[in-house]
Amino acid sequence: MLRFVRFFGAGAVMLVSVALTLAAMPGNAGEYRPSLAGQLLVASPAMTDPRFAETVILVISHDRDGAMGLVVNRVIGSGPLRLLLETMGVEDSDAVDDVRLFFGGPVESHRGFVVHSPDYEGPTTQVVGDGLAVSFETDVLQAIGDGEGPAQSLIMLGYAGWGPGQLDGEIRREDWFTAPASPSLVFADDLDRVWERAMARAGFRL
Repeated sequence: MLRFVRFFGAGAVMLVSVALTLAAMPGNAGEYRPSLAGQLLVASPAMTDPRFAETVILVISHDRDGAMGLVVNRVIGSGPLRLLLETMGVEDSDAVDDVRLFFGGPVESHRGFVVHSPDYEGPTTQVVGDGLAVSFETDVLQAIGDGEGPAQSLIMLGYAGWGPGQLDGEIRREDWFTAPASPSLVFADDLDRVWERAMARAGFRL
């Protein structure tokens, strides 16, 4: 069992707000790519970066300034939710469940995010697709501990980030394929099949 205290310091999951936008993203000169926010990036079989091999990423934002996404199919470990809450100063939680902790990406690996179903809405919750939302502060974790959180959720550390035009270049190079996101895929229990299923949604059979 993985002890969350290794990952969370007090207040470490308080996140800077991420503005979601539907602005067009520049590609080549004179070419514009619509925002991919709310869609999935599926790593190509030829992906050479071991951090992203066979990953599936939910795109949270994508605009002229770059892109941000969260890996949804790579688990770091698991541990008691009560311990996670205690490291954030929530001392009176009655939470008894264990939760899985996901690798959201290699950027700011001490930062926490929760991807969840849209039946929960907190101060920083952003809807990112049909049946999908993300929250950037600890209130959602406390709600989960109190039994008042979303029906489905993924707790993760870190995120994947791209500079202006970088993601578009990687897509043109076929490092990534794109696919429609769905709650059944993002919140799947069988993580070993998520990449294969996402490839099928992207139009490829392995």
